This record gives sequence, structure tokens and C-alpha cells, in this order.
Amino acid sequence: MIFKRRDRRTLAEIVGRSLYPRGGWARAFEYVKHRVRRLPDTPEKISRGIWAGVFTSFTPFFGLHFVVAAIIAKVMRGNIPAALLATFFGNPLTYLPIAVSSLTAGHFLLGTRPKNGALDTSLGDKFAGAWADLWQNFLAVFTTQKMDWHGLALFYDEVFFPYMIGGIIPGVIAATVCYYVSVPLISAYQNRRRKLLRAKLDQLKKKSTLTDDL
Repeated sequence: MIFKRRDRRTLAEIVGRSLYPRGGWARAFEYVKHRVRRLPDTPEKISRGIWAGVFTSFTPFFGLHFVVAAIIAKVMRGNIPAALLATFFGNPLTYLPIAVSSLTAGHFLLGTRPKNGALDTSLGDKFAGAWADLWQNFLAVFTTQKMDWHGLALFYDEVFFPYMIGGIIPGVIAATVCYYVSVPLISAYQNRRRKLLRAKLDQLKKKSTLTDDL
């Protein structure tokens, strides 16, 4: 296969690279920024894509961020590749503050209070309980084991729904800031790139003219 890796990575290496990419997060950020700036589209459409990707990072649809970002970008008539790249805003370095701000805002708006401290270490327990329920209920389809939705119900009430509602406010704020920052930056980059390309074309024309004269 063309895209198959020659050196197979272990599970530990895959997890490690997701938490700390090769070259560090600074290099990864520079790579994403470089790719976004070179997208062949208008600054406004690219920035609308960035808005969609950043906003999606504040949603609890983990594993579906690419899909959600692409749908939002499509509705907003934004650049879909930019939206996919902008989901990088949500990464292991930002997931904790995003989760805390979203859950805090969600419980405040809903007038609820997390039981057993949903904003502390028990948050991981609720995720684990939800996944355990999914797996056990999947096995129950093929066995005599009874289905139990307690963990999923607890996860939905105390984490997923408050996270989804609360993520709207910080998500809109962060996405809007990124939009208004990215429009002039991308516009300036594209204008500079056009000038450089025009200068290179002029040089080639001059060399071609000199060659013809000779």
C-alpha cells in the first residue's frame, strides 16, 4: 500500500504522539498555521471555516469533531479544510480548560449543580462509566446479560448535556475572536504572496526578453 507506514508504531507510541507530537506542540501549531494560510480561498471563507473548527472544539462530540466542523462550515459557506485544521484548537493542552469552562457555564445556565464533583477527578470516572455501559450493553445483545444504562444516564445528565449547552458561550466567543484575528492576517499573507509571485513572473519575463534579444 502506498500510504502504509514502513515502521509500525506501538499503541504506546500512537498515544504518545497524540499527547505530544513529533517536534513539540509549537512545531505542530506552526504547521497548522502554515497550511491554513496557504488554502486557496478568500480570507473570509477561510476564517469562517476557522470559526467552525474552533467552535466545534467546545462541543462534547469527541471523535466526531471533523464531521461536526465540516457540517457547520458547509452551513456557513466556509472553507471545510480550514474547519478541519481549526479543530486542532482542541488538543490535550486545551481540553481541560475547555471542559471546565463549558461544564461550569452549562450547569450555571441550567441551574443545576454537578453531583459528586463532576468538575474534578470524577469526570474521568463518568467517562469511564459511560464507555463501560456502551461495551456491556453491546455484549448484552449477544448474551443473556441485562442492559444497564445507569452510567450513560449519569454521564448525559451531569456531563454531556451541560457540556453541550455550556460550550456554546465560550465556543462562540473563542471562535469569533479567532475569526476577526484571522481575516486580516490571512488577507495580508495572501497579498504578500501575490506580490512575491508577481515579482517572480516579472523577473522571468525579463529573462525571457533578454534571451530573445540575444
